[in-house]
Amino acid sequence: MKPAQIPRLACGVKPARARHTHPGQTSPLRPASAFPMDARPPPVSSCPMTPAQILSAFTLADIAAVALLLVAALATGLLIEHPPRDRRSVSALMADYRREWMRQIPARDGRIFDATILTNLRQGTAFFASTVLISIGGVLALVGNTTPLQGLAEDIALQDAPALLWQIKLLTVVAFLAQAFLKFVWSNRIFGYCAVMMAAIPLDPTDPLGPPRAIRAGELLVRAAINFNRGLRAVYYAIAALGWLLGPWALMLTTLLITATLLSREFASASRNLMTGEDLR
Repeated sequence: MKPAQIPRLACGVKPARARHTHPGQTSPLRPASAFPMDARPPPVSSCPMTPAQILSAFTLADIAAVALLLVAALATGLLIEHPPRDRRSVSALMADYRREWMRQIPARDGRIFDATILTNLRQGTAFFASTVLISIGGVLALVGNTTPLQGLAEDIALQDAPALLWQIKLLTVVAFLAQAFLKFVWSNRIFGYCAVMMAAIPLDPTDPLGPPRAIRAGELLVRAAINFNRGLRAVYYAIAALGWLLGPWALMLTTLLITATLLSREFASASRNLMTGEDLR
């Protein structure tokens, strides 16, 4: 026997009233074997949600939470990349060390060690890019089937929501992961450019082409690190965006926690104190 098909209604069509029959009497509209007794499932509407209905499904708390997420992501990036002069971030401090590293290249005889470090940095970007790509595939699989999320919402007594709303929340996570993937891929390419520029530095320390090429290689190295750090921050805020699945207040909480974590590691970590020598005083 084929399973009973649930009828679907076109937009604007109201479901017909069920005809009551006496026990044992078969309705002319349906066979008794398909839907025993009065257990016939209700018709399902195939009408898509309009943009107005989608917006009305989000509360002011949802809008405020998403705005906080976007503002926090942008503001954190600007503060880390353009820190105050009296309190520089770890990224800014490391940029100075990267430039100094490349300035020492012309005077160095063997460059195998430098090439090894650059290769390890490039492999790190490839690892994160592949990991993020797998994560995007996993989230997109949930976008195509939100049933597990709806079951989770019922288990923790959350308000039931249409599948489209779950998909929008998941696509927010995908957007951050996609940005991270693009940043990691671009960082990987810039590290490759830097490797070529470093190889073009003459072996003769007295060659006048050496210092200018070393400076340009240092700037390329800094740009590669900037894009790598942007990709990492996008991954952090993708994790924060997962909080939206639990509601707007959870999204606000995860956004604040992720922002505090990033800022503390950039401006108040033990690693930063070692770079500046504050722990050695």
